[in-house]
Amino acid sequence: MGLGKGTGSNYLTEMTLETAFAAYEAARGRLPAAGGTRGCTWHDTLDDIADKFDVFLLDAFGVLNIGEQAIPGVPERVARLQALGKRVFVVTNAAGYPNASLQAKYARLGYEFAPENVISSRMTILTALEREPKRHWGAMLSRASGMLDLEHLNLTHLEEDRAIYDAVDAFLLLGAAEWTAGRQALLEDALIKRPRPVWVANPDIVAPREHGFSSEPGCFAHRLADRTGVSPVFFGKPFANIYDLAFERLGSDVDRTRVVMVGDSLHTDVLGAQTAGISSALIAGYGFFAGQSVEEPISAAGIQPDFILKRP
Repeated sequence: MGLGKGTGSNYLTEMTLETAFAAYEAARGRLPAAGGTRGCTWHDTLDDIADKFDVFLLDAFGVLNIGEQAIPGVPERVARLQALGKRVFVVTNAAGYPNASLQAKYARLGYEFAPENVISSRMTILTALEREPKRHWGAMLSRASGMLDLEHLNLTHLEEDRAIYDAVDAFLLLGAAEWTAGRQALLEDALIKRPRPVWVANPDIVAPREHGFSSEPGCFAHRLADRTGVSPVFFGKPFANIYDLAFERLGSDVDRTRVVMVGDSLHTDVLGAQTAGISSALIAGYGFFAGQSVEEPISAAGIQPDFILKRP
């Protein structure tokens, strides 16, 4: 779907690769710094770099699947990595749905991941919330996704009632599928009137779908930051917190030189890998770039992966 064409949302117009890339570049001041340039080599698939790494951290959109379809051949390649004894994790910014739903989706698409090997930005922000004082949160969240694993939070959906925006202690941005221009305006007005914390469980500005891009919580977080001056706190790629959680699962003895992050985005997956001090592989043929040239964007962003794969 085109950006802004998701359920309940017509907030933004169609977005091209060029405008999506520009949106990430415009937000660079709120992202981690790039880790410098290193050698970069091209390969065909994950099979070609299998011997270089013991741990594979895989993005979901653009690596495992596009929308509701598995990318052809990838379930088999992931199974081969697992058969070789590689530790394969999903590291995803899909914060709008509970991990159990993600687990079921990947199984439906032909993947076998243990529950503990699926690390989401939703899980990352919930881990951080365990250490925070109790607050009444106003939530950007699709009602269709349900409340599984959020039941313990004092959380109210943000919809059209201005009084809720004014009353809550802080804001939690989880999923934008039902978000609208009107709700965004209410949120921004409430923050201008009374600044409060904004926590963002999905830093993505856009996500690749079957027929274009969808708008994600990071898009709206950067927009409200520009208008209100409130600095959102982000959880998920490219920020270190999601990698910290992954390495807790991997254990302290893992050799980071033998870990690679595989994803389709320079500004989330590759930049996140650099933030975590691990290698990165950019998918050129699916997802964000979908077969378009990647050399010019790499040069323009100054974010260079260690490997470029034609397909996962």
